[in-house]
Amino acid sequence: MRGLVSATIVFTAALAGCANEPTDRLILLPGANGKVGRVGVSASGAVPTVIDQAYGAATINPSGKIVQKTAERSEVQHDFGSTLDALPPRPISHTLYFENDSDILTSASAVEAQAILAEIAARPVADIVVIGHTDTMGDASYNDALSLQRAEKLRKLLIELGGDPRRISAAGRGERELLAPTSDEAPEPRNRRAEISVR
Repeated sequence: MRGLVSATIVFTAALAGCANEPTDRLILLPGANGKVGRVGVSASGAVPTVIDQAYGAATINPSGKIVQKTAERSEVQHDFGSTLDALPPRPISHTLYFENDSDILTSASAVEAQAILAEIAARPVADIVVIGHTDTMGDASYNDALSLQRAEKLRKLLIELGGDPRRISAAGRGERELLAPTSDEAPEPRNRRAEISVR
């Protein structure tokens, strides 16, 4: 089986088929936001297929044939409930924006920040990466320093809220990874940001 997965969980299991031969089964679960990615399924000698619907399932039987169906939620819970319960929380990410040429959050991001940071700090055993960014105003070395300053400020806030400093890292990317591509020396509020990724 091979595939590209986005915002989903894929379960595969080896099941006992006829005459105790293994049967592979794949079930595509929706992401936390309900979105579903795509998974390509192939087997030697079988016509490849794509699963792209929530609870879509494919079984590769002992003869190598791919059989598609839709699994019931109750079936998934019955077969994989203990596995689902044991999974760590899904990765999350948030973006907060900064005022021009500073590490001060915009008023809109300041309102969101406390709830977001408290949610992140409360996650058990979370690994957190905070990456700061800038727009293209100023020279590259200045923007590298400013982006790191932004990331470090949010890292400090997460630690103050109870986050484990050993599990929170900060990095600055300067103007190298623009959210909104612009020319040099272009003020762009969407690029003045920090991305917080929690695993």
